[in-house]
Amino acid sequence: MGTTADRLRLESQTVTRVLIVARLTASSAELADAVFRRAADSCAFTLLVPAESHGLHRVVDPEDHGVEEARRRLDYALPLLSRAAGSPVGGMVGSHDPLAAVQDALNLHGFHEILLCTLPVHVSRWLHIDLPRKVAALGVPVTTVVAPKRETQQHFAA
Repeated sequence: MGTTADRLRLESQTVTRVLIVARLTASSAELADAVFRRAADSCAFTLLVPAESHGLHRVVDPEDHGVEEARRRLDYALPLLSRAAGSPVGGMVGSHDPLAAVQDALNLHGFHEILLCTLPVHVSRWLHIDLPRKVAALGVPVTTVVAPKRETQQHFAA
């Protein structure tokens, strides 16, 4: 058994695994700023971009669509967030259901906390379905970052 000093030293060397969850806001300045601030501690970041179905695909077969668009968002956002983090940020595309995507990521990869980036309340579907509260109910601390809509769709056409 180690001493208290050994235990504290080990805890200080532990890297906090942070899951970043964003779709339209993945490349926003607000998210990059939040990552930069959080990176002051020892963190390893992974960006999760849930796929998004459009039109009738939302009802008929949502799990089969939106993956390529999510990959494009991921490819565009990862270098920006890696610069903000000061180290490489991992990435993954998740289910079209953002809560299910977060649950899958937590179960498969065991993150310690979540940075959830969303649009403002008047346009955010994620805030409308109370995603931050539902994600927090999974037992992981959640920080919600709000990014304005102005930057979110300039690089991606639906």
